[in-house]
Amino acid sequence: MVYGQPAVAVAIDQRMSVSLELSEDWRIDGMSFHPQRHPHVEALRQRLWDGGPPLSVKINGNIPTASGLGSSAALSVAASAALRCARGRQIMNDDWAEGWTAARPNQVYEGPWEVTQGDSVTYGAKSVDEDECAILTHAVEAYAQGGRASPMDSSTCAHGGCIVLSDKVETDLNWLYSRQLNDVRWEVHSVDLENLDDVWLVIGSTGIHAPTSEQVAKVATLLENQPEKMREIETIGIVARRGIAALMNGDMESVGRAMSENHLLLRSIGVSCPELESLISAAAPTSLGVKLTGAGGGGCMIALTRDPKTTSEAIELAGGRTQISRLASSGMKVDDDKKSPLWNPYE
Repeated sequence: MVYGQPAVAVAIDQRMSVSLELSEDWRIDGMSFHPQRHPHVEALRQRLWDGGPPLSVKINGNIPTASGLGSSAALSVAASAALRCARGRQIMNDDWAEGWTAARPNQVYEGPWEVTQGDSVTYGAKSVDEDECAILTHAVEAYAQGGRASPMDSSTCAHGGCIVLSDKVETDLNWLYSRQLNDVRWEVHSVDLENLDDVWLVIGSTGIHAPTSEQVAKVATLLENQPEKMREIETIGIVARRGIAALMNGDMESVGRAMSENHLLLRSIGVSCPELESLISAAAPTSLGVKLTGAGGGGCMIALTRDPKTTSEAIELAGGRTQISRLASSGMKVDDDKKSPLWNPYE
């Protein structure tokens, strides 16, 4: 949701994975851990591992950073699931003793607790919950970005598929839950997509790092200095709703047109750049639609196409690096929990 307008995102095939091992000191990929360099991991450590033994954290993935593809949210979702696996969860009276989901909004991250008669502890994948990962990731994204973060990336990475944010409950979509941060409220929905076997996303990277916080501040300054630009923001909302309706109807041609219209509006508020425009122009002739992704200013563009090979080649010839993905891939999953738990705070 951008300034009250609905927004849509889909999960991609590209992944981020986190594995944990006990260690003599905290490390990330063999290097000493510095909280300032890894604010997302630090925020999760405070919430899920306070008082626990040091860990060696190994991160693997093929999502480029600061590129508009949600790499930090993917990392945070993976890390929150890994930490929960490694710690487990206390169950009290057949319900959670700590941790929360949309159905359990009053549970808090405090502890450890003493396990008493009638309580139990569950470990590994059974202790992990997608919604908890999404909530935690939204919180740590805000922590890392100075308080500004929407639940778009966190929900999409955790749940997968197609996610829509709006400032109201959309009756024709699958409403999941509400999120609130700093007096902003989002309604989070999912969309069931069908008949996607013949369309693909081609992701083109400019290689330019564009931190989200800087781009968000740039747009805020633009609207403050040129309030008439809010008309473009309102039109973005109209186009987004048209694109969502087309997605639900399986009309990929209309989805593509909405993507391209959306990009023109984003360009008019100054969040594109020459490198993005070059890749978008190269991809357009063989695509249903093209646009920048994320906050812009560099990073990546995406093309919806039925000919991913030709579209990818065109982007590469224009100087971009490409990845191909299905539309609306799966979300978070636990691949291996055999070493769980690494720490049992409930004993």
